[in-house]
Amino acid sequence: MKVTYQGETGAYSEMAVYKFFGSKVEPVPCKDFRDVFESVKNGEVPNGVVPIENSIEGSINQNYDLFTTYDLKVSGEVSVKLAHVLITNPKTKFEDIKTVYSHPQAIGQCRKYLEKHKWELVPAYDTAGSVKIIKEKQLLDAASIASEKAAGLYGMKIVDRDIADNPSNYTRFLVISHEDTAPTGDDKTSVIFSAKHAPGSLYHTLGEFASRNINLTRIESRPTKTTAWQYNFYIDFEGHRTEKRCAEAIQAIKKYVTFVKILGSYPRVI
Repeated sequence: MKVTYQGETGAYSEMAVYKFFGSKVEPVPCKDFRDVFESVKNGEVPNGVVPIENSIEGSINQNYDLFTTYDLKVSGEVSVKLAHVLITNPKTKFEDIKTVYSHPQAIGQCRKYLEKHKWELVPAYDTAGSVKIIKEKQLLDAASIASEKAAGLYGMKIVDRDIADNPSNYTRFLVISHEDTAPTGDDKTSVIFSAKHAPGSLYHTLGEFASRNINLTRIESRPTKTTAWQYNFYIDFEGHRTEKRCAEAIQAIKKYVTFVKILGSYPRVI
């Protein structure tokens, strides 16, 4: 089975692919998150994996926005522990480092460590991609932040380990596809809605879940990008969308929202 993800070989997203689908899967790397959605939408691959939130840095906003744009389903979730290491070319010494490349999320997750050394920071499109950059450009005064696996794949040197601000550093990934996932008895559902611009609309919307004893595990707001100061809300809640109480709650909130979109129900991991 082919599964697409954003990044280079050795990226944490690739690890998420293997963790969810197993060792026999064929990961297909691509440059941008939108490319992941496009590949699944067009049927080039049946599944894609995208990061949605990190335990230190929070949400990956671009992917929340892409879920509004694309008519795809969330069919699974997986959590990957990020163990960031500092990587250089084999001939580079620690004291030679002047610049550090990595994905902005990884840079943010290692902020205290980086501030202590006062290096110049350069954002890259991917953690493993940043290792590829300093290797291909033969940068001897630069380092990258990525995984130990990425260092080995590109034949590079690890000069420091466990550099994240918090050792409990996890990223949650969602699996996207065209397929629904059947109930398992321990599920989670993801929904997008936009509350009406009226007093109490958000309060009443969330109340429909509370009154049915449905536990919300996440709520996130993002600008609609169509009207200034109007927001879409993304929620995760425990239960499968086909369960009676969940279906009733989704139906009941329609009087308080301008639109609602069920992204999908899937086995709960987190």
